[in-house]
Amino acid sequence: MWEQVFTSLSPGFLAQPADLDRAAAELGFPLPASYRSFCETCGIGLAGAQFRIAVPAPFEASDLATQAGVIAVSVGNAVAMLEGEGEPHRFDVEDGDPAVIERACFFGAGDDGSFLFWDVAGATEEYDIWLLAPDLETVRFGGESLTDFFDRVTRPSAALVLGPGGTPLPARFEGIAETTLARGAGLA
Repeated sequence: MWEQVFTSLSPGFLAQPADLDRAAAELGFPLPASYRSFCETCGIGLAGAQFRIAVPAPFEASDLATQAGVIAVSVGNAVAMLEGEGEPHRFDVEDGDPAVIERACFFGAGDDGSFLFWDVAGATEEYDIWLLAPDLETVRFGGESLTDFFDRVTRPSAALVLGPGGTPLPARFEGIAETTLARGAGLA
């Protein structure tokens, strides 16, 4: 499946089924099928020359459960700083439902300062993917699955997800090897 999404695919450190099951238990919901497939086929790396998807792994800087918490706290702290005196921060959500941010589980980050999250309410197989723009206000629909998200951002429809002026990302995945990850984590 991912060989059709990425015309150039060089896998990185891959998640094992037990790692995916551990992450699902820690997060409290089943991981989407497209995400599980991504973790087992692509692994840790850079997708579309812009997005780093957190993958269950023994490296905190890349681990899904760790990064979901770190990103949520970071976004929460930044939003608190943006709030004016007595004025709550408002998210401009594409479909008009600001509650989507309350159901967010962050799982990826863009090199431009954007964040990817799942709306974990209600679904069983896949969760809608949303992009929180670098302004920490704009929330755009990204896709119905991870494959749908990367299909959208690597085509002319990229501006609908990435924002005005957004151009299609390259359809490539550049993996990061375990030795590089271990060296970065001080384990090598």
